[in-house]
Amino acid sequence: MKNQQRILITIILFLTGISFILCAQDKPYVVLLSLDGFRWDYINKVPTPNIDSIILHGVKAESLKPGFPTKTFPNHYSIVTGLYPDFHGIVANGFYDPETNREYRISNREAVEDGYFYGGEPIWVTAEIQGVTSASYFWVGSEAEIQGTRPTYWKKYDHNFPFIQRIDTVIYWLQLPEEKRPHLVLWYLDEPDGTGHYSGPETDNLKKQIVYLDSLIGVFTHKISELPIAERINFIIVSDHGMTSLSDEKVVYLSDYLNESWFERIEGWNPVFFFQPRPQYETESFEALKDIEHVCLWAKEELPEKWYYGSNSRILRWVMVADNGWQIKLNKDSRLSKGDHGYDNDFKDMHGIFFAVGPAFKDNYTQPTFENIQIYNLLCYLLNLTPAPNNGNFEEIKSMLIE
Repeated sequence: MKNQQRILITIILFLTGISFILCAQDKPYVVLLSLDGFRWDYINKVPTPNIDSIILHGVKAESLKPGFPTKTFPNHYSIVTGLYPDFHGIVANGFYDPETNREYRISNREAVEDGYFYGGEPIWVTAEIQGVTSASYFWVGSEAEIQGTRPTYWKKYDHNFPFIQRIDTVIYWLQLPEEKRPHLVLWYLDEPDGTGHYSGPETDNLKKQIVYLDSLIGVFTHKISELPIAERINFIIVSDHGMTSLSDEKVVYLSDYLNESWFERIEGWNPVFFFQPRPQYETESFEALKDIEHVCLWAKEELPEKWYYGSNSRILRWVMVADNGWQIKLNKDSRLSKGDHGYDNDFKDMHGIFFAVGPAFKDNYTQPTFENIQIYNLLCYLLNLTPAPNNGNFEEIKSMLIE
């Protein structure tokens, strides 16, 4: 009798092992790459054979519409939570949190790594709590413990870390033994954003950067094509926003119009500034700001509805936004840029990219422009995850997928 039980247990364990292997062989992979500041039309300016190949065998969106403000940290976090910035709380690249009397700055490591600041449920948390191993290479929010969870594999941000070594690490992760291998990988490159700011989006320097990035994508796609799991990898390329050209002639200097003593706080970077007036100067300061040419000023509760922005307590009392192509600077000592972003998200120059290829996606399919908050639900679908509550609507993008 005991021998029969042992045999039965051995058979059960053997079948369980077979079942695990078969299940592992069916589990999909998703690799999500962000190219910071890659405008929707950059691929029309120079040859991009590697991106063109992805488009031919996969999906291209006409453009990817960011949330407002069209800045890096708010939109990277919107992509992975499916929430507008007003809802997830990363309302700008830097802000004041009145509930804790603390400041969040992208240069402040303590703040960036503090899960308190990050609302919503990022995709790596959704994955990890549902049993899917995840990895992140420099994605916004992934250095913090959010809801008590981090990706299984994550990196502390190092701006100067070589791009090619980031590729090597992602490939290494995808070569780990199955029981350790991430099925969700997010990684980030900080170009062409830097070149767009420094040189402008219409320059030869920017074009050279696009050619270089396309070559890196070629290196990466070649490497993943050689993996045993290649046929199960869905590879998605996005950007957080676009870029528009600026000139030194289109600048509003706030010091020409206001007295800083009128305000408890002034926050912001071009083209969006936030003001918290002192009560005794509220009328005087508003009158001084509201008629400045080439900018618009709103009380936060009166911001355009289309932005889904203004209810979060981290947004100060008044919000100023420059007209498209204009810069707002505090004073004449401020450094000017050749290119920038952050403007109205209906402005097409602010739109980014979405390319996708893999077993879940149609071939040579063009998806109409969609909002980046839809990507979270897409990732959940690809990984068979139940999404957390979010602002997206999967019905708007499922036409890009093979039924």
